Amino acid sequence: MIAADTLHGAGLGLRRSLLEPLRECASLPDFLEVAPENWIGVGGAVGRRLRAFSERTPLVCHGLALNLGGQAPLDRDYVARVGTFLALHQVSCYSEHLSYCADDGHLYDLLPLPFTAEAARHTAARIGQVQDQLGRRIAVENISYYAAPGREMSELDFIRAVVEDADCDLLLDVNNVYVNSVNHGYDARDFIDVLPTARIAYLHVAGHHVEDDGLIVDTHGAAVIDPVWQLLQHTYRRHGVLPTLLERDFNLPPLAGLLAELAQITALQREEERHVRRYA
Repeated sequence: MIAADTLHGAGLGLRRSLLEPLRECASLPDFLEVAPENWIGVGGAVGRRLRAFSERTPLVCHGLALNLGGQAPLDRDYVARVGTFLALHQVSCYSEHLSYCADDGHLYDLLPLPFTAEAARHTAARIGQVQDQLGRRIAVENISYYAAPGREMSELDFIRAVVEDADCDLLLDVNNVYVNSVNHGYDARDFIDVLPTARIAYLHVAGHHVEDDGLIVDTHGAAVIDPVWQLLQHTYRRHGVLPTLLERDFNLPPLAGLLAELAQITALQREEERHVRRYA
């Protein structure tokens, strides 16, 4: 298995529409990310093509269906299938969303958990069960949310409580921090500054949509905007140059447009590395 600490550089979320354009690229992104539920059991030419990619470049998995914060029993059979997929493709990091997504059936959305000590303990215990079954640490991602029902603690304190109690890693989505900071009125840089550096596995950046009333909706359907690039640069300054993945789920531009955004990630990483060398 490729060790998680071998991840570096700029990665790209892999969509099926990108399989052919990427196959023709002389050089792949530094790593690729897939949602395992979209690929488990896929065979034929598409399955072989994914395997060809995972043999050439590190693959990470970012799940959508584990329902970490839910009340229904964990789907142990699904976790086992994920484990088989991770082993087959030598996946270096597996992450899920810090949310719930099922209640007597899949809800097809990532819903916010109540920011309470009870919910933190419940979610951490379920993360622990998944880690025990897989025999590896996983990471959880801070999600965007538009309401905070039953809030008893801050979003930041909730995230810190979960990852510390579960002894898991954090997939830090910089765009989600920006979205939530605007929608809920907090300072994004202050939020990022106090996250536990040692637990951050890698980063996400993405685009979003702004409604007429100013509400920001996390869509992954547009280019990354300047304030998010600036927040990413701040994250590097505070936590070091971490592997960073560009998420784009729909309204995909030609591959050249995605590669240009990856080049922007690389440029920010190199700028921070120069800064560190200059002041070391």
